[in-house]
Amino acid sequence: MAEKRTYQGQCHCGAVKFSMTSDLSALGDCNCSMCSRLGWVMQTVPAADFELLSGEDSLSTYRFNTAMFAHQFCSVCGIESFARGDDGKGNVSYTVNVACLAGLPDIDRAGVKHWDGRNW
Repeated sequence: MAEKRTYQGQCHCGAVKFSMTSDLSALGDCNCSMCSRLGWVMQTVPAADFELLSGEDSLSTYRFNTAMFAHQFCSVCGIESFARGDDGKGNVSYTVNVACLAGLPDIDRAGVKHWDGRNW
């Protein structure tokens, strides 16, 4: 298993900045109507491993389908760097668009787990 590391991330224009700590061992993609259009590779982390560093006032929220996830977009450049979710039991997590992380190693898409969000 890879070692946990803290990554810095941001939207395209830099208005929204965050950090997340992860070993990047559970990279995934999803075929829902939203993710398939965005082409995300994502990593979900518990709230304790995510920190919004700046740009809260630049975030816009979009919810669809079950409204379980708050998709967070930069209102300046439009990039969705992360989404915030709640499992219904009070456990908050963040799903991060790993393409928004600095210093990310190359991603082998063959190892990415596929989530069938279209039929969820």
